[in-house]
Amino acid sequence: MFKKILKGILVGAAGIVALTYAFGYDYLFRGIRQTYLRGETGSNINDEKYFDSNVIAKGNPVPWQKDSLYNKTSLPKNLVQDLKDSNSASFLVIKNGKLVHEEYWDGYNQNSKTNSFSIAKGVMVMLLGKAIEENKIESLHQKYSDFFGNYANVEFGKNLTLGELASMEGGLNWNEDYKSPFLPNAKAYYGKSLEEAVFLRDFKNEPGKKFEYQSGATQLLGFALRKSMQKTLADYASEKFWKPLGMEQNAAWTTDDFGMEKAFCCIHSTSRDFAKLGQLFLNDGKFGDMQILDASFVEKMRTPTKLSNGIYGMGLWINNDSALKHYYFQGLYGQYIIIVPEKNMVIVRTGTHKDQLKDAKGRPKQVAFLVDEVSKIF
Repeated sequence: MFKKILKGILVGAAGIVALTYAFGYDYLFRGIRQTYLRGETGSNINDEKYFDSNVIAKGNPVPWQKDSLYNKTSLPKNLVQDLKDSNSASFLVIKNGKLVHEEYWDGYNQNSKTNSFSIAKGVMVMLLGKAIEENKIESLHQKYSDFFGNYANVEFGKNLTLGELASMEGGLNWNEDYKSPFLPNAKAYYGKSLEEAVFLRDFKNEPGKKFEYQSGATQLLGFALRKSMQKTLADYASEKFWKPLGMEQNAAWTTDDFGMEKAFCCIHSTSRDFAKLGQLFLNDGKFGDMQILDASFVEKMRTPTKLSNGIYGMGLWINNDSALKHYYFQGLYGQYIIIVPEKNMVIVRTGTHKDQLKDAKGRPKQVAFLVDEVSKIF
């Protein structure tokens, strides 16, 4: 009797596995292995070691200059409490180009590399700008079908442009849900092939007609850039940004099983190096005397689009409704690189904040809170 029951269980399990593969959900096994079996409930800021990655190599490091008031100003209790309650790993403030405050929790330190999540989307658009500047790509208006000819035969795909992907107006049939294991984000994150995850998606809207934040749009952009350059995105990021900016550590950009970077996600770097990306935008694309990224392209990235209701440009989120206007790179669970031009300030916060409150336009309230509180003391 026991043998029959056991046999039935094994047959049933085998059937479930077969169906899972048949319907394209085999990535679920990897997801379970890398989350639940490791005591996690989903992706996390420390999961670099569970994925393949390409190195974004640093050059000659240029450490941050510390302000004379470095870590001499205590943060107010309400700010400290907010950072602790939101499971922050790091909190940095750059003022007038100098490091004025730096704090870490739960064993993290200045050398800790954490997952950028969608901060990578902003980096991806920076790479697009550099490729246009170097004539590797014609312009933001270049059609996606120039890179992948099959899109010319798709009703909405034939008119899709790189700029529409960068501004989240691609019209893809993509549900940006981070909790369901059966939706495209999970497949892109845990699956073996990013090509399979994004190139098989169709369109639900005509491109350029509606703003909808979609990781698949940035991944398509990544494929176009990589094809135009004939080098990895990580190598291009190293050559054009990590080395010229004097990043202090190599970064890791996680990939699928075929070496393609997750363009929508997952650059593992230090908070100090993330801060340099913010400083680059504060300086209108310059680092010292070098114009690293064209100033006009920087302006396009941080200019809100009409379709986004004023909250998104290209790879950057924007809050011009606040008393102190600011814009920022944003990643899942509250990874922020916040630029506050009026205060000549950059704020970096990393960690795991899973229950974020949003404002009326869908932006995380914590960002405006951090800007307001930090601006009172620095």
